[in-house]
Amino acid sequence: MSSFGKAIDLPILNRVFTFVKPYRVLFLGATALTLLLALLGPIRPWLTQHALDNYILEDDEKGLILMAVIMIGVLVLQTIIQFLQTYCANLLGQSVIRDLRIKLYRHILNFRMPYFDKIPIGTPVTRTVSDIETIADVFSDGVIIIIGDILQLIVIIAYMLYLDWYLTIVSLLTVPLLILATNIFKNQVKRAFTEVRTQVAELNVFVQEHLSGMKIVQTFNRQEHEYATFQKINQKHKNANIKSIWAYSVFFPVVEILSAISIALVVWWGVGDVIDNKATFGTLVAFIMYINLMFRPMRELADKFNTLQMGMVSSERIFKVLDTPTGVKVNGTISGTELNGDIEFKDVWFAYNDENWVLRGVDFKINKGETIAFVGATGAGKSTIINLITRLYDIQKGQILIDGIDIKEYDISFLRRRVSIVLQDVFLFSDSIYNNITLGDHTIDFKSVVDASKTVGAFDFIDQLPGKFEYNVKERGVMLSMGQRQLVSFIRAFVQNPSVLILDEATSSIDPESEELISNATQVITRGRTSLVIAHRLSTIQNADRIVVMDHGKIVEIGSHFELLKNKGTYYQLYEIQFKHSDRKVS
Repeated sequence: MSSFGKAIDLPILNRVFTFVKPYRVLFLGATALTLLLALLGPIRPWLTQHALDNYILEDDEKGLILMAVIMIGVLVLQTIIQFLQTYCANLLGQSVIRDLRIKLYRHILNFRMPYFDKIPIGTPVTRTVSDIETIADVFSDGVIIIIGDILQLIVIIAYMLYLDWYLTIVSLLTVPLLILATNIFKNQVKRAFTEVRTQVAELNVFVQEHLSGMKIVQTFNRQEHEYATFQKINQKHKNANIKSIWAYSVFFPVVEILSAISIALVVWWGVGDVIDNKATFGTLVAFIMYINLMFRPMRELADKFNTLQMGMVSSERIFKVLDTPTGVKVNGTISGTELNGDIEFKDVWFAYNDENWVLRGVDFKINKGETIAFVGATGAGKSTIINLITRLYDIQKGQILIDGIDIKEYDISFLRRRVSIVLQDVFLFSDSIYNNITLGDHTIDFKSVVDASKTVGAFDFIDQLPGKFEYNVKERGVMLSMGQRQLVSFIRAFVQNPSVLILDEATSSIDPESEELISNATQVITRGRTSLVIAHRLSTIQNADRIVVMDHGKIVEIGSHFELLKNKGTYYQLYEIQFKHSDRKVS
């Protein structure tokens, strides 16, 4: 029993069973039905023996008919109980994995960005979908069935000993070989199952990533290369499964051979006992039936045990995710209805990895209602600032204040409700425009969405779409142009009525016509609220109250557009480079 516990990892199994507590009645019912099936299993050989010895050999037709009726009744009863047991066990398993999947997904939703920076997206997908499905088998084909099979074995062997202890010993002569084969099989399959789960995750990661990036694959004509890579990963997945198939293909014939040898030994010795009147013919037939009944649970025990092990492997992976801290170091309690929007960075240092600093001693202050623009070369640290304001990441040194209060003191949900972001890479879900704007927030009514779309200047294009606001934009919004997606994201930010608005490269990678619409939308939604604008196009930020120029994680200049041009520093150089051949140059 200790080896059993060690092999299946009892702590993990106990943790899985904590999810059974709400379904105690269902679990006890399934267990009781399983035990009843185990007790009913050995009855048919006993009825067969009784019929042979007392009715067939005695030519008792009425008694034989009665025994036939009893056998049919037992068979019907077993069928009904088998149905109920299977239904209850599977219902229990599905109920448990539903609850576990909900808990896992909620935990994943609370992970901070560093987790997703390091983990391929296919890995949590695998944990949430296929790994959890495997746990259902722990209940439908695992623990409960194993308990039933063990009980059935005990009952069978006990009754065999009661009938004829000598024939029982003869029947069990091959069992040591069966135990050895089962142990080898168990170890082989456990390794194979672990590798299978690893390869499933690898396959999911590859497929998820490359289907999402299909435009790049096709644009650069890399279909054949990606196909070849997929074949290699798929081959590893196949090889992992073949190892388990090979173990099964060897083990089951071995069990059948050992079962046949046991029957042959019983017949060899049993026939002599029957001839010498030491045993009845019915006893010999019953022993043959009992051997078949005995080897079936022995063979299935190994199979079910491996099912249990596979569930333990998946459970361990899932609990590893659940045990991973979400990354929220301090979750404050301050909440309310509004923020003024005063923002201050005090000597802020931040690194995504170790001490590879992205921000180095950043200091600045934004007053309520100001529009502040951030410019600088790629990697200067501009986008990092917005990640810190929304607490997608936490700083290592310094302090970030909103309305004079450290942002770590705010309830994170309240903070994010009062800060809206329009990103450069707009993400739209495969859903209607309306649902992509409200994101399921039922406090935002349809009239508010329509009014916001008119204010932003996006109503006309939406009104021309089939279904209008119910138009399904498909995955990532592929049915809309880049500019249209950007306008939808502006509406999404605007209907939240935020205290702080962040625009991250909102006018990059779009056509001039869309840029004009978005420039107008920017003026509308930034009016009267604290706004942070990150832009490469300097023409879009010339009217900002102040412009913060960043270089290698440090602030090198702060001032208005004309002040910075007059200083002829870093901003002036950026401006000269960008407008060198442009008629839009302002001086």
